[in-house]
Amino acid sequence: MPVPSADFKKALKRLSDKEKETLLLRAVRRDAELYETFAYELLPDVTLEQVFEETSDRIHELFNVAVTGRLLNRSLNKALSKATKETARARRITKDKRLEVDLNLYTLRLIFDNYTGQFESVYNGFFVSTARLAARTTQLILQNLHEDLWLEYKSEVDEFLGQLHGRSKSRNLKFVLPYELPIPS
Repeated sequence: MPVPSADFKKALKRLSDKEKETLLLRAVRRDAELYETFAYELLPDVTLEQVFEETSDRIHELFNVAVTGRLLNRSLNKALSKATKETARARRITKDKRLEVDLNLYTLRLIFDNYTGQFESVYNGFFVSTARLAARTTQLILQNLHEDLWLEYKSEVDEFLGQLHGRSKSRNLKFVLPYELPIPS
C-alpha cells in the first residue's frame, strides 16, 4: 500500500466537497473491498453480525458447492484456502480480531462436521491445511483476545486439536500443533 505523501494530502485538502465525493465514488466502484469497508464504517445498518453472516454464507457456499469431483482432497484444500481469504477480507473490512477467530472456528466446524474422512486420504494437503488453521486460530486467541474470552473458546478448540492429534498424520507435521488452548491459572 502506498503511503500518501504530504503533497498528496495538501492537494486533497484543496479539492471541493463535490470533487472529493466524485473521487471517492470512483474509488469504491473499482474496489469492492474498499466499498465494503466504507459501508461498514459509514452505514448504521451494516453491522459486525451482518458481516459475519455474509462471510460465513460465502464460506459455507465454498465447501458445499465448490467441493466436488474426482479429486475431493484437492477441491477441499482449495475451498479451505478461499475460506481463509474470505476470513482475512472480513478482518480487513471490520478490523475486528474476534471476528477472525469466530470465522476460523466456523470453517473448522464445517470441516470437522462433514469432511474428516478426507484426513485419511493418501494426500496430506487437506489435513495439513486444517491443522495449520487450527494452530493459527489457537495463536490468534492467545495473542489478540483478552484472557477472559479464552475460556469461551477452550472446549471447542481443544476438541479440534484433540481430533487432529488423534490422526497418525499429526506426527509428520512440519510445525507445532498445540495439544490444547492453555488457560492461565
